Amino acid sequence: MADTLHRFLAAPDGAAKVMAHAQLLLRLDEIFRRVAPAHLVPASAVANFKSGILVIHAHNGAVAAKLRQIAPTLANELTQRGIECRGLQIRVHAVQARTPARHPQPSRPLTAGSCERLAALRESLPASPLRQAVERLLARSARQE
Repeated sequence: MADTLHRFLAAPDGAAKVMAHAQLLLRLDEIFRRVAPAHLVPASAVANFKSGILVIHAHNGAVAAKLRQIAPTLANELTQRGIECRGLQIRVHAVQARTPARHPQPSRPLTAGSCERLAALRESLPASPLRQAVERLLARSARQE
């Protein structure tokens, strides 16, 4: 199966152009990771190479600004390594931040003494948001028991 797919991708009437472009992008990415400053590499990625222009996606504006400053140097490095690079185009391509999974807090039931003291507090409070909050706390505690 893998051999058949590889033959299709390499065939002139298949996806040979796509395969060649993908291999070029892999090579460019490898070179970019070697020549770009180490602190910018994790926050950027090679996106495309078209008409001699290397397109790089930066994760934020600060990284994009720094890459734009060093773009001529990077283009020269690529040219010295055998890539006909006329320039770089830097685009901000924000990466969606991964939100950590929310772990529900374990419920901690109130002791009988705590419930009694909260009930006494509730009775001493006038009608207010604080009294409503104490009532909700007592109601939730009663459901857990």
